[in-house]
Order: sequence, then structure tokens, then C-alpha cells
Amino acid sequence: MNDYSDLSFWKTPSRRINRMLSNESLHTPQFNRSISESSTDNSSMEDFWCEVNNIKESSEEGQDDSLLLEVKPADEGELEAEWLQDAGLSNLISGTQEHDGQALLSTLTRTQAAAVQKRYTTYTQTMRKKNKHTVRDVRDIFGINDSTPSFESKALSPIPSNGVQHAIKKPIWKPVTNNSCTLEKTSPSVAEELSFEASFSESVVVDGKDKESEKNQRIKKDDSALPKFIVWKSRFGLTEVGDLSPEDMKKIRYLSLIELTAFYDALGIELKRNRIVRVKGRENGLFGVPLTTLLESDKKKFPGTKVPLIFQKLLQRLEETGLETEGILRVPGSAARVKNLREELEAKFHGNLFDWNKVRSNDAAGLLKMFIRELPSSLFTMEYLPAFITLVEKISKIKLQLQALHLLIMLLPDASRDTAKALLNFLKKVVSNEEKNKMSLWNVSMILAPNLFICKRKSANKEEMKAAASTAHIVRLLIRYQDILWTVPSFLISQVRKMNEAALINNKRQLIFDKSVRKLLRRKTMERERPERREHCDVPEGVIRVYAPLHSKVSMAIQLNSRTKAKDILARFHCENSHGTSDNARVHNQSLYEIGGNIGEHCLDPDTYILDVYHVNPNAEWMLKPKSS
Repeated sequence: MNDYSDLSFWKTPSRRINRMLSNESLHTPQFNRSISESSTDNSSMEDFWCEVNNIKESSEEGQDDSLLLEVKPADEGELEAEWLQDAGLSNLISGTQEHDGQALLSTLTRTQAAAVQKRYTTYTQTMRKKNKHTVRDVRDIFGINDSTPSFESKALSPIPSNGVQHAIKKPIWKPVTNNSCTLEKTSPSVAEELSFEASFSESVVVDGKDKESEKNQRIKKDDSALPKFIVWKSRFGLTEVGDLSPEDMKKIRYLSLIELTAFYDALGIELKRNRIVRVKGRENGLFGVPLTTLLESDKKKFPGTKVPLIFQKLLQRLEETGLETEGILRVPGSAARVKNLREELEAKFHGNLFDWNKVRSNDAAGLLKMFIRELPSSLFTMEYLPAFITLVEKISKIKLQLQALHLLIMLLPDASRDTAKALLNFLKKVVSNEEKNKMSLWNVSMILAPNLFICKRKSANKEEMKAAASTAHIVRLLIRYQDILWTVPSFLISQVRKMNEAALINNKRQLIFDKSVRKLLRRKTMERERPERREHCDVPEGVIRVYAPLHSKVSMAIQLNSRTKAKDILARFHCENSHGTSDNARVHNQSLYEIGGNIGEHCLDPDTYILDVYHVNPNAEWMLKPKSS
């Protein structure tokens, strides 16, 4: 496999592509039969190599080297230290008693705790050798006795003991997605079940005793070879990425990194990451500008923007003119015309002076791919590109590949994940028009792969061919299973709840020792206790008060039973407020939110059974409000 840790070749898009592509590599590589069978058929990769050639031809000469990714070789122990910091466990390095880190440790499952211990042990041993620095013993962190020869942690369920685990009673199960593909060697009606209730890494330990082997793998271009998956809804419904507060999503990222590492450990695979020291891009303009910089500018005009406006406009133009165009994305536009359009966009876009009517569909496709390629950091982040490649080259089962990919998506920064979601949603529309545009899922994946996952390549050999096929397969998984990948696994949400509860307990314990704070709390408590007690007397068990600021009736007490769903509460408010509502469209575009208690803010699935959530989070408040787009 390629050494993806050496990224000195990632310079400006035009120069890095020209330097890494020789004339020989622009043609479809010739391999003997045994090599091609290890990855995929040569003929099926033709679109990939044609796209690589188009990239070279369309790249501009004479651009400066202002876009630069610097990679510094990691010293011994530094990778583990960075991993602990990225996992929200910097307190293990500093030795401080940070409550967030302690709360996170208290939620870990057995395999997750083992993954943390492994990295921390490596870090401490390295620090002792290098600096003879006093660091905390791993036994102090995980509570291991001196007599214990190895780490043996009690399996911690990520599901709270107050009802979440038992609530999964398989009521009325509903599939998330309705893919038309079928499992290989099975009946077309057979679908494989995916569950988000249990930790992926724990499931590997229980169900997958045989480790995955990368030998003799073959990526098949036939889209029907991809299995059909059914995601079952528990009584808690499903949660999408945008349904949680930014604070809780930060904790989801911590837990996802730990879970991904534990998952790879369980499969016997090393989780490799690139170490990016500096990402520098243009500070203004449209192309070659970091997503965060573009969004910062766009939000000044349109608050709440999640995807750069230029990217939205390119997708919109393609949807308007190109979905039924034969060879869309594959057939390149004129390189000279695309170059001129880019320059004109840079000059006129922000002033709303650019005429989109003169942009042909193939030109818009060229501009879209150029925008993606010239991002200073890959849309799927440079840090985790090796992990994306590894999930295909080291894991053979699609289900396990999908679970690894799911966790990698949870790790993405908000700007990258939101932009990728918009792109994949468009690509799904392209594939759905295959009969007219002649672009199958595999064709689209071949075209987008070199734009999203350009890798170092001086000549075409067996390993490079495998990497090319691997990146195309990743794009295919992203497009086909995007509805699954942007759903937050429920076991991670349960761990966030436990983490929030533990943090609250730790904070209360700390405040108790501060006399001045104790006096203040006593005074504030006296001011609040009476109305709270009166409210608890008025509101019996199983009754919630839902607030709806946009309705004429701003609150309502609702008696819950085992059948009450979020959509039932919404319907009741709409019925009671059918007259006298000013902004009717906005009112009907609302969702039920669970706020506070052991969650920051949680937009509930319409099929969520509210009594189950109430039992898990009895201190929550309930509100109807528009869902943020």
C-alpha cells in the first residue's frame, strides 16, 4: 500500500498534478491478469484515467505556490499525544483533573477503553524514555490494581440503565433508505440489517472472531453487487447530524475517533493519520479558499449558511441544465472557456453581476470539480485520507466498510461534512437519471474519485491501481449509502447523554468545596425552589409542557402514553392553532426539540416515542421551533 504520510506533493492543484503525472501514467495502465483481478477490471477504470488526463489538461500554468499543505514527520510519542488531544483527553497529557475528560472516560465501552489505554500506555512509555518525565500511570486512570497484569475493564454499556436499552422492543420497524440494489448471491428481496444501538467495535468482538484479510480482494464495478441495507428505527427514532447542538456534536467527534480506533483495533488494522502542520490557502476569492473562510464571508450576507454560496450556485446550475445531459461530469467542457468563466466568477460573483445563463452544463461541471480539487484541504480532510483508503484495502465486507466510513463522516469538520452532503445529494440525482445521462453509479464514482482523493503517483503499478479502484469504491459507498452515513449512531448519542450527566455531577462536586459559591447557590436555590415545587405538583408524572413561541397558543400540557409520537404533538398544536396564526408556512415547518437535562439540544424524529425520551431525560424542556436548514 502507498505511504500516504508523505504529502510534500500536495501543492497548488495545477503544479502538484503536473508533477505527479507522467505522460506514461495518463494512459490506462497495462497489467497482467493476476494484478488486475486483485482490484478491478482495467476496462472499468477507463473513466478514472480519462478524468486524470482531463485534470492535467485543465490545470493552469503559472499559479503561485500560496496553497500549501506542510507535513512534519512525527516524533516518537507525538502521534499518541495528538490522538489523545483530538479524542478530548488532553487531561491525560497535562495531568489536570479536567471534568470533561473524566466524564468522557466514564462513558467508554470495554473496547473503547482498551483503545484509549493502548495509546496512553504508548505515550507514557515514550515520555519516560525521552524525558524521564513523571506521567500518570495508566492504572490510576482506569482504576487497575497493582495485581492486575493486564487491562481488564468492565464492559460499560453506552445505553443508560433508565430505559434506553429496554426501549428497543422492535415495535414498528421502518427502513431508512429504499435502495434498489441487492445482496450478492441472494434473493433480490433480501436486505441486511444495520443497527446503531450497539457499539460497532463491540459487535466486531462478539460477531467477527475471524479477522478481515485484504488478500485476493476484488472491487466489482457492478452496482448490483452492493448490498441493500435496512436501518431499523428504535422507539427513539433516528438523529441526523444537524439535529444536535454544536457542543454535543463536538463530543460525538471525540467518541467517534475513539470508537473508530477501537473498531480498527478489533479488526487488527492500524489506524493511520496524516500529520498536517499548516494548511494555508487564499484569504479571498472563490477557488482555492478554505471552506471556513468562504462561509465566514457568506454568513455576513446570509446568516446560517452551511454550504459556500458559490458551491450552491454551481450545483443549482447543474441541476437546472445538466441532470439529463449525456455524459454529464464525464465529458469535459472547453478548458479555455472554463478558465475564462472562473476568472469572471472571481470578479463578479459577490456583486451579483455574473450571468449564469451563459454557463453550459459541462462548463459548470468543470468548475465544480475545479472548486473541489483546489480546496486547500481535501473535502474529506487530509488527516484521515489514509483511513479512508485502508477501510477498502484492509476490510473486505461491505457492512464493516460502511461502519468505518460512518465513523469517519462523524469526524469531519462541520463545513466539510455539510459541503460533502450537498455534493453527494446532487450526485445521487445524477445517478437517478442514468437512463438519459448514461452515468451509472460506478461511472460517477470513477469521475469524482480523482478529484476528491488525488494520490501521489509517478507510474502506474499494482499498488497505484489498487488505490485508484479503492478511492472510486469509497465514492460509490458515499453516494449509495449517504442517508445512512449522515445519521448519528444512537449508541454515540447515549454516550453523550452519560457524558453530560457525569459532567454535571463532577461540576456540582467541585462547586460544593467553594464556600462563596455554596452561599450563592443556596440563595439562588431558595429563589427557585418554590415555583419549581408548585410546577411539579401541577404537572403529574408522564405529563410534559411543550412550548411553541410561534403559535397563538404558546404552550400546552400533554399527557404522554406509550403510543405518543413527536408527530402527534405537532399535529395537536397545528389543530389547536389552525386559526389566527400569522406565519402559517413557518409554523408548519416546525419540529419538536428536547432541550436541556442530559442533552444540549436535540431535534426529534417525527416517529420518536416521547415517553421513552421522557424516561431517559426527565429534566428536559420541550419546544416547537423551525428546524435549522
